[in-house]
Amino acid sequence: MALIFYAEDDPLMGELVQETLLGAGHAVGVLEDGQDALAALRRRKPALAIVDMGLPQMSGAELIKIVRRDEQLYDLPILVLTARRSEEDEAIARQAGANGYLRKPFDPTRLIGMVNQILDWAETRKPPPKPVRHGL
Repeated sequence: MALIFYAEDDPLMGELVQETLLGAGHAVGVLEDGQDALAALRRRKPALAIVDMGLPQMSGAELIKIVRRDEQLYDLPILVLTARRSEEDEAIARQAGANGYLRKPFDPTRLIGMVNQILDWAETRKPPPKPVRHGL
């Protein structure tokens, strides 16, 4: 189980994604705009953030760029889930620092698969703990 924050201004989409990921065993919090999402991420860093590109207050791309420059959040895995369908939009998200990109409408099985894949990747790239030195 992982804690996931989903930044999405459409309440129905937020509920759909939340239910899908809850059914897969994850805990999901939904935030309605980019500023609320950033504040929540800074309060409690989740295992994954899912971001819509068309957020009010701060776009998804802006949110990702801020996260990537933040010394506490820079390594947070981010999946973009958006209705923006062009290759240019995907390139913008990837250049901002997104780890994955999924277009709406989405297949729930594909969403779960991408979430689990990104979480597995994030877990394997964590540095090993520093060895404990005893004596001189």
